[in-house]
Amino acid sequence: MYKNILIPVALDHIELIPDKIALARRLLAEGGRITVVTVLEGIPGYVSEFVTVKSENHLTESVRRKLADAVGGAPDVGTEILTGKAGVEITQYARDTGVDLIVIGSHRPGIQDYFLGSTAARVVRRAGCTVMVVRPDGAA
Repeated sequence: MYKNILIPVALDHIELIPDKIALARRLLAEGGRITVVTVLEGIPGYVSEFVTVKSENHLTESVRRKLADAVGGAPDVGTEILTGKAGVEITQYARDTGVDLIVIGSHRPGIQDYFLGSTAARVVRRAGCTVMVVRPDGAA
């Protein structure tokens, strides 16, 4: 059983959070914790000089509300929002907080993934803990 489970989610797959939480709860040791995290990529410097409103402040609050809604107010599940490159930030957060299992979703790899890689692949390569890759039913 695992004491500290991390569930990274992409904003376009937020509807999968309840199923991932249910899976994590089956693997969670008594007294353990689950954290759902999403990573927002920063605005490149060459773009930010043309932006007059700090959009990340509004975006962060909107994402925070979406994550809280998806978690459904479960007292045993925390949420975090990170900024940076997902594959790097997820594994760094896992190391910094003593995560012992990452439950991450993935689609079936296509030819583009063999050249570019996916976030799940990057997490698997970089993680210092166990990583469970979960594919949705009927994933293509």
